[in-house]
Amino acid sequence: MTEPERPLSALPSSAARAAAFVAILLGGSAGGLIGYTLVKLQCHGECAAPKGIGTLTGALLAAGGMSIVAVLVLRAVGEWRQIEQRERANRNS
Repeated sequence: MTEPERPLSALPSSAARAAAFVAILLGGSAGGLIGYTLVKLQCHGECAAPKGIGTLTGALLAAGGMSIVAVLVLRAVGEWRQIEQRERANRNS
């Protein structure tokens, strides 16, 4: 099934945006788990606050990094589509 022709736009498809959002959530979850586990292994005694801080810090750092990757991927897909559209237009001319 071919994609319907749409005007060239910098806005990625809704499926691509949804996939990027899910990837950011998964990355943040993994970072939170890593932060929690890192503090859990090193802390002795009352560790509720440090575990929470470790979880939050890990989640924010991982989600931030994953969001950068997602933006770069979405931009690359947009450029790829632009190049393909230009090549198709040159072939049809």
